[in-house]
Amino acid sequence: MKRKKTRQISIGGVKVGGDAPISVQSMTKTDTRDVDRTVAQIQRLEAAGCEIVRVAIPDKVACERFGHIRERVGLPLVADIHFDHRLAIGAMERGADAIRINPGTIRRQKRIEDIVGMAKDRGVPIRIGINSGSLERDLLAKYEGATPEAMVKSALRSIRFMEDLDFHEIKVSLKASDVIRTIEAYRLISREVDYPLHLGVTEAGTVIPGTIKSSIGIGLLLYEGIGDTIRVSLTGDPVDEVRVGYGILRALGLRQRGPNIISCPTCGRCEIDLIPMADEVERRLKDLRHPIRVAVMGCMVNGPGEAREADVGIAGGRGEGLLFREGKVLRKCLQEELIQALIEEIEKMVKENK
Repeated sequence: MKRKKTRQISIGGVKVGGDAPISVQSMTKTDTRDVDRTVAQIQRLEAAGCEIVRVAIPDKVACERFGHIRERVGLPLVADIHFDHRLAIGAMERGADAIRINPGTIRRQKRIEDIVGMAKDRGVPIRIGINSGSLERDLLAKYEGATPEAMVKSALRSIRFMEDLDFHEIKVSLKASDVIRTIEAYRLISREVDYPLHLGVTEAGTVIPGTIKSSIGIGLLLYEGIGDTIRVSLTGDPVDEVRVGYGILRALGLRQRGPNIISCPTCGRCEIDLIPMADEVERRLKDLRHPIRVAVMGCMVNGPGEAREADVGIAGGRGEGLLFREGKVLRKCLQEELIQALIEEIEKMVKENK
C-alpha cells in the first residue's frame, strides 16, 4: 500500500493527514444536554482507544452544555452542526477542537462565511461532511440523484468557497449508506484535492451488517492509499465502533493496537469445547491495548502450526491441549485449565514487555 500524502491538520492534539497514523473516531449517542451521561460515554470511548469524538449540537441548550463537557474530558471534540450556523460559532467559543458542517443543511454563503471567519481566527479545522441523504437540491436535479459525482461536486463547491476566504484547515468526508457509491465518491475526490479525508459508510446498520459494510468500504479505500481518519458507523454501543475501526486497521497492517485473536472455526475434528473458550478469551482480552497475536485452536491439523506462529496460543486435543509461547510448547493442560493458563501467560508477557 502506498498512502496518498495529504495536507496535515491538527484536531486538538491529534494530527490528521500527512504522515500521521490513521486515527480512529466515534460519535457520542447520548443526549448532549445530559452532561454526565455524555462525559461518561466519552470516557468509555477514550478507554477503548478512540482518538477523536464527535458530539451533536442540535440546539442552544446543547451548545451551552457542550462547554461543560469540554471542561471534563481530554479527547479532541468535534462539534457536529446542522441548520443553525450560530451553534457552530457557540461551540467554537466553548472550546470545540473542530467543526463538522454539511453544505446540504447550511446553505447560505454568508452563514458559512461567518463560521469560517471564526474558525480562521481560532485555528479550528472544519470538516466538510457530505452525506448522500442531504445533498443540495440543484445537484440532485442536475445529476439525477445522489450520485458520487453529485457528492464530489457538493464538496468541491464548499472547498473552493473556503479557499476563496483563504481558509485551508479543511477535512472532507463523502458518505453514502451503500458501499459502492461511497467508494466511488472517495476515489473521485481523492483525485481532485489533497485535503485529508475522513472515511466512513454512513448508516451502515447494526453490528454485524455495519461491520461488514464498513470493513469493505473503508478497508478497500485504505488499501488503495486513500484516507486519513475513520469512523465506523454502527447502530449500537459506540465502543464497538472503535473496536471495529482498530480491527480494520490491524487487518491491513496500518495500526497495531490490542490483541489479534486467531481462532479455529471448529469442525468434526475438534475434540474440545472450543467455541465458548474462544468467546471467553475475546471477552477477557477486550480491554487489552498491547498488540499481541493470540491463537485459540481446536485440532491437530492447523492448531499446532498456528499456535507456534502466535505470540501465545493454545492447541486443543481430546479434553486437553498444549500451551505455546513464541513457538515453544510450555506445557500440557486439561481443557478446563487451558484458558486460565493462556490468560496468565499473556499477562506475564505484557508485564515483561512494559
